Amino acid sequence: MSLSAKLAEYHPVVIEGMGGYDTRDPNVIADHLTQRLKAHWAVKPPGKPLVVLTQGDPLEPSGISAITPLVAKQLNAPRALVYLDQEIADYHWRDADRRDMVLEIKYSLLVAEINERIPGSMAAIMDAIDQQLAEKNTERLMLKKTPLKDYYRDFALLQEVTKVASFQLSGELTMIHTSPRISPDSVTSFCRVGFTLGLVDQSDRVAYGDSDPAE
Repeated sequence: MSLSAKLAEYHPVVIEGMGGYDTRDPNVIADHLTQRLKAHWAVKPPGKPLVVLTQGDPLEPSGISAITPLVAKQLNAPRALVYLDQEIADYHWRDADRRDMVLEIKYSLLVAEINERIPGSMAAIMDAIDQQLAEKNTERLMLKKTPLKDYYRDFALLQEVTKVASFQLSGELTMIHTSPRISPDSVTSFCRVGFTLGLVDQSDRVAYGDSDPAE
């Protein structure tokens, strides 16, 4: 069985949010996310054991890489890593927090799964991300800001491919953000691509708070 196929044995939980520049106490945020997730699952329970997916963030004292293992511990769930191929970002796997991972899956394997299961969808994902990048850079130009760095495209693709492939493999998914506000200049801001294309079920997004309706 391939590594990506093993993901089908789990209910993937994807947590997205700010990196180490998030100065909030990760323990407080993790407690909140765990409560929100459990409330969601009381209504829509997972049909498989949980696995918390990470996307190669290096270990830092705050932000997503600090929050994710805390949530996994509170849920008593293992973690799995999705990482970019070396030819895309040779530092990504090397620098990722790889502690206690039950699976480490290369991005290209998930792309292959998507291409096999829903032909044409990778092109749609890439087109949607490229369009958003162009729109964001146009807005930045008007504000006399520099364009977003080239790596934004790679990590936006990683983010959306992780969710789409996980959902297609497992048939289940839960995702949540670490904040009710998403910066338009963040990789996280590309999070609507999978939902908009109908490749991820909108009902599987858990709102951060009651005043933050799932989009």
